[in-house]
Amino acid sequence: MRRELLKSITRMVVKLGTGILTDSRKRLDSAQMEQLVSQVAAQRKAGREIVLVSSGAVGAGMGVLGYGKRPSQLAEMQACAAVGQSHLMAAYGQLFAKFDLPVAQVLLTHEDLQHHERHLNARNTLVTLLQRGVVPIINENDAVSFTELKFGDNDKLSALVASLLPADLLVILTTVDGVIENFGKANPRTIPVVEQIDATIEVLAGGTDSTTSVGGMASKIQAARIVTRAGIPLVIASGRKKTALDEILRGADEGTLFVPQPNKLKGRKRWIAFFHHPRGSLYVDDGARKALRESGRSLLPPGVARCEGDFAAGDIVRICDLNGTEFARGIARFGAAEVQSRQLPRSEVVHRDDLVIL
Repeated sequence: MRRELLKSITRMVVKLGTGILTDSRKRLDSAQMEQLVSQVAAQRKAGREIVLVSSGAVGAGMGVLGYGKRPSQLAEMQACAAVGQSHLMAAYGQLFAKFDLPVAQVLLTHEDLQHHERHLNARNTLVTLLQRGVVPIINENDAVSFTELKFGDNDKLSALVASLLPADLLVILTTVDGVIENFGKANPRTIPVVEQIDATIEVLAGGTDSTTSVGGMASKIQAARIVTRAGIPLVIASGRKKTALDEILRGADEGTLFVPQPNKLKGRKRWIAFFHHPRGSLYVDDGARKALRESGRSLLPPGVARCEGDFAAGDIVRICDLNGTEFARGIARFGAAEVQSRQLPRSEVVHRDDLVIL
């Protein structure tokens, strides 16, 4: 299965976490960065287009500014990011120059990818950089981002970037060998393949105790949900192994492979499904849920049991069953007040062309 899925990868996103980029003093680890850049450069020289999503700015800034742990105050965290980002890019520039590879810094906020024109512009910029032989290095614009604009973590950002392009593969390199069963016990085991993300997998994903990182394995599972639904495979593997990327791309049992869903989403459907903070929720009855999921139908007014949130026509909304489980997203054709009035004409609340089953 691995060899079949990974046999013809030409464009990939590689996410590097803070834990594999910084040392115990929270400073950038030059030797570790060099071996990671060497791996990326080898794949670039082999003809593959590679986009890096790199953490490490806040961690590097913490070291420079003397913080012993990740600051809790937003302004302090943003100051660390502002200081650390320049150190991070300088290091990457010098390391990639050894392989005659130029780099480009791309800093994003959630709004950049949510707004449709900016979304397309970001994609066009990245594709142009790749065509010119440049290695784009992406990070969240932590120096100016705040809660409502944040992606949450770079695991999610890497999944969104992979969906944006779209890429053929997302690789998340971290401090562990993959999704670990019996983590911290006497008989740990790396799960080689995940074909479906269910409760069994989610229970294995904890948070993180790192002083520089956010997210942990739980955020990586959420990233897996995004890319696999988009039709893109994901491998979570150790960034400490000097042959990790080579092993992954030749189909060896390296890390944990998340198998993508067979039907790839088109660009507009990916934009609807993944790149928004939904403005409200529509709760639908069992008949409507079945019609949407199994028959590819539009959502009609009689199927809406209730709605929540203050959304307008044209906003993205969550579509949930009566138990509150979100199973789809779509563009509402009416605002919340109109839906709640129960006076809608027999017209689609969400047309099937504007709806994505998750």
